[in-house]
Amino acid sequence: MAATPDPRAALPWAVLQHVAHEGPGSIGAALADCGIDVVGVRPDLEERLPTADQLSGLVVMGGPMGVHDDHAWLGPERDLLRDAVERGLPVLGVCLGAQQLAAALGAEVTTGPREEVGPGEVELTAEGRRDPVLGPEYNGLSGTTVPCVHWHRDTFALPSGAVHLAATRQSPHQAFRIGDRAYGLQFHLEVDAALADAWRRMLPDGVALGADDVARVEDVGRRVLRRFVDVTTDASDQGRS
Repeated sequence: MAATPDPRAALPWAVLQHVAHEGPGSIGAALADCGIDVVGVRPDLEERLPTADQLSGLVVMGGPMGVHDDHAWLGPERDLLRDAVERGLPVLGVCLGAQQLAAALGAEVTTGPREEVGPGEVELTAEGRRDPVLGPEYNGLSGTTVPCVHWHRDTFALPSGAVHLAATRQSPHQAFRIGDRAYGLQFHLEVDAALADAWRRMLPDGVALGADDVARVEDVGRRVLRRFVDVTTDASDQGRS
C-alpha cells in the first residue's frame, strides 16, 4: 500500500533576516543545493512572520540587536522558534538566532564583558565530536577546533535538555542541539566571500576578514551546513513516518 503523501513536504523553509548585511550566505547555498524552497522574511521591516504549521524548516539569522531590546517582533519570533522545535521542524539559529532559540526554550541570555569578534575558531566538546553535523570536522589529527567568524557580545545559558557542542574560552556556550533537529550556533559558519564583503566595512576598527580566513570558513561552513540540512531533514522525515 502506497504511503500517504505528507502535505508538509511541499512547504517551504523560512529564513528570518534582521538586517540587510546579515543574509544567509552558505546556508542559502545548502538549502538551494537540496532543492528546498525558501521564503525570506524581514521581521525588522515589519514583514509578517509565518506560523510553524506553514513551514518545513526555520532558520533565524543574526543581527546587532539583542534578545532584551525593545523590538516588537522579538517576542513573536521566539514564539515561532518554540513552536517549530515542539513540532519537530529542522531549526537553525545563528548568533542572535541562537540567543533567541535559547531564550525561547527558557534559558537566560546575558551580555558578556566584551565583544568576541573576528576570524577565530571554536572547540568541539566531546558531544560535539560525536554530533552528526559538527562532528565530522573532527578527524582526530588536526585537533578539535572548527574555524569560524565571531561577532557577538551577548551569550546564553544552555536550555534544559540541550546537548553542549562547542565552546571558546570567552564564551563557553557556543553551540547546542535540542533533540535531533534544532541547532543553535553563536558563531558564524555561513560567511562566504559575498557576505564577507558586506561585513568588512561594518566591523570594529582593527578587525579584518582576510581572504584566506574567509575561504577557510566558507569551505568548512559549506560542509557543515549541508550536513545540517541533510541530517535534520532525514530525521524529520523519520519522525513523520
